[in-house]
Amino acid sequence: MFEKLKLTEQKYEEISQKLTDMEVISDNKLYTSLMKEYKNLTPIVDKYREYVKCKKTMEDAKELLDEAGGDREMKELAQLEFDESRETLETLGEELKILLLPKDPNDDKNVIIEIRGGAGGEEASLFAGSLFRMYTMYAEARRWKTEILNANETELGGFKEVSFSIEGEGAYSRFKYESGVHRVQRVPETESQGRIHTSTVTVAVLAEADEVELEINPTDLKIDVFRASGAGGQHINKTESAVRITHLPTGVVVECQDERSQHKNKDKAMKILRSRLYEALLEEQNDKIASERKSQVGTGNRSERIRTYNFPESRVTDHRIGLTLYRLEYILNGNLDEVIDALATADQAAKLASQFTREDA
Repeated sequence: MFEKLKLTEQKYEEISQKLTDMEVISDNKLYTSLMKEYKNLTPIVDKYREYVKCKKTMEDAKELLDEAGGDREMKELAQLEFDESRETLETLGEELKILLLPKDPNDDKNVIIEIRGGAGGEEASLFAGSLFRMYTMYAEARRWKTEILNANETELGGFKEVSFSIEGEGAYSRFKYESGVHRVQRVPETESQGRIHTSTVTVAVLAEADEVELEINPTDLKIDVFRASGAGGQHINKTESAVRITHLPTGVVVECQDERSQHKNKDKAMKILRSRLYEALLEEQNDKIASERKSQVGTGNRSERIRTYNFPESRVTDHRIGLTLYRLEYILNGNLDEVIDALATADQAAKLASQFTREDA
């Protein structure tokens, strides 16, 4: 590990020098790429230098301890400094292991989130609206920008489906654990008998793909236009502004009717299509690398039931890590950090365990 850290520090210094080179500065693409790499390496190198400094302090304390002889006071001070340094060194070592874990290349990307009502009819659609509100409130608290890309609303104010983008540094790293089936248990707003119903909503979190990362051949696309429709007369368009794009090689179909402009709807539909195709490409790559199987926490399998929201008990349970919190309303108001932090920690632990297993083998 420490040989790797020395090489990382060396690479960091080389990049630092390159960033002062006028030729590099004038090449916007190269400069941006190096700055991104420099930024990613900075926390690792800073922590490594802290480790080296602490190790030197511990070694000096050990040397002083050996030389103290019969000087009791000096011996006690040296022992105290040695013990403190050793404890700090262990902590720094664990932190370095986590920092050295392979970083998800999508972590810094913006996201596209797709929420669809599943089993439960209107009640599922209403809860899809609750999840949409929860995610947008979380994004707003982080000062991230949210934009609806496509929405199919119901008469009661829910969503049969809604797609929206969230722009902000690290958005994917926080939302990636939300993919899967979300289950709600409550007395439906549409039910007068007071019986508890169980409904489901599916959530898909896609890393937003850049045009550079994924080129789409225009000849592979079938584009149809039609009149938009939805709940409420104000949503029904009298012109053919809605757009449906079919990617012929894969059969992926995307619709967008949220804007009154056909051009804007097409742009938004392409944004969703590009991210769906990018996700499919990543899944294919991951399937090919058996030794790099994703941990259970990070899979984001859409068919996997990941969380239950129980209204009678005001309980939220994440089934992947066995986390239960009795603060349902607080969480639905966009306070997701406690849940996401727990998932991220479990994901890191699984990756560390996997890495040690491979190294031992």
